[in-house]
Amino acid sequence: MSKKLQFLLAASAFLFSACGNNVTGVKSSKTDVLTSNSASSPVETKTPNSEKKSFFAGQTRISGVKTNTAFEAKVLSSELKSPWGIASLPDGRLLITEKGGAMKIVTQTGAISTALIGIPAVDSKGQGGLLGVTIDPAFAQNRMVYWAFSEPVSGGNHTSVAKGKLSVDEKSVENVVVIYRATPAYNGNGHYGGRVVFDRKGNLLLSTGERSDKETRPQAQDPKSGLGKVIRITTDGKAAPGNPTIDPARPEIYSYGHRNVQGLAIHPVTGDIWEGEFGPRGGDEINRVQPGKNYGWPTITYGIEYSGATIGEGITQKSGMEQPVYYWDPSISPSGITFYKGTSIPEWENNLFVGALSGMHIARLVIKNNKVVGEERLLEQEKQRFRAIIQGNDGALYAVTDQGRLYWIGKK
Repeated sequence: MSKKLQFLLAASAFLFSACGNNVTGVKSSKTDVLTSNSASSPVETKTPNSEKKSFFAGQTRISGVKTNTAFEAKVLSSELKSPWGIASLPDGRLLITEKGGAMKIVTQTGAISTALIGIPAVDSKGQGGLLGVTIDPAFAQNRMVYWAFSEPVSGGNHTSVAKGKLSVDEKSVENVVVIYRATPAYNGNGHYGGRVVFDRKGNLLLSTGERSDKETRPQAQDPKSGLGKVIRITTDGKAAPGNPTIDPARPEIYSYGHRNVQGLAIHPVTGDIWEGEFGPRGGDEINRVQPGKNYGWPTITYGIEYSGATIGEGITQKSGMEQPVYYWDPSISPSGITFYKGTSIPEWENNLFVGALSGMHIARLVIKNNKVVGEERLLEQEKQRFRAIIQGNDGALYAVTDQGRLYWIGKK
């Protein structure tokens, strides 16, 4: 067998299979694999659901790129139960929420603790449950944990935020209090949003959904409602200082016109807030969130109804409403997002990584000057619904999937 044929067979084996629990990326010559600075055809090849035209070049189906640095993905555990959120503890272990209502500590070798005691009851029907989680920037001193959940209340449920102190023996969360509720309550089971992160000023950001149904959709545009918003509060649940005044009745609202935001991340250089949100059939969005801005849902969208009908007037732009930085059609169902700020894989620096549910991959977006200039799909061969992704204290990426897996992704 010729050396050239041997090389081609080896490359094919890498691309289409994985050995054991590892998925390994290999470095190839520039003639064999495009580097991150090389462009190719867009990674999306399916026919879009809509014939709507993008507002600017590169807003969708940007050129594909390939990671040139050797990297690998390891399955640390397959024993989680519908994991939803991840936070990295100072010592590198992970705090992980499970949709059904459990919060657990997982080591970097995949050992899973028993569920922490003290977590309030959740409404886990449909898309509800125990959702995003984050730790206080001063966790090493105060051991405070914050999480979002669908809280059962009179009249239905809503997206709420609670906080508590991780006990010294790490068996419970103590002195739990609900600090914020995204009212009004609604008797439904979809579109809770539910991601929580801290901004650079130590304020807490919460994403909420507009609760899915046509009767609640208009509340995304209503500045007196907590639905379909990005919320910015203090650690006591009050409106954060410096928030825009969209409506004096809801000073905690930072931006509005959102559908179902399950991704929030802070750009490591600029400190800007970025979000990812689900569209209907098509129209999944990535936005750079600016204070007081209206992101359009349901007035403007690049998606259509699941039935194929138009949404509203079927328009994609309107004065006073923001355009997405990037969108997908067909949908990939973007959930958790994170920026890479490590040094071990230089070509990933400041790239945005997006967990895709229906897309069953991790999307890597190369961003320059607040525009997407390249897209790559990672771990497609795993056929997993990637729910959340963060960067750990060791510089690697950690991702969880609806099927219960925890992945480590880093330099080989």
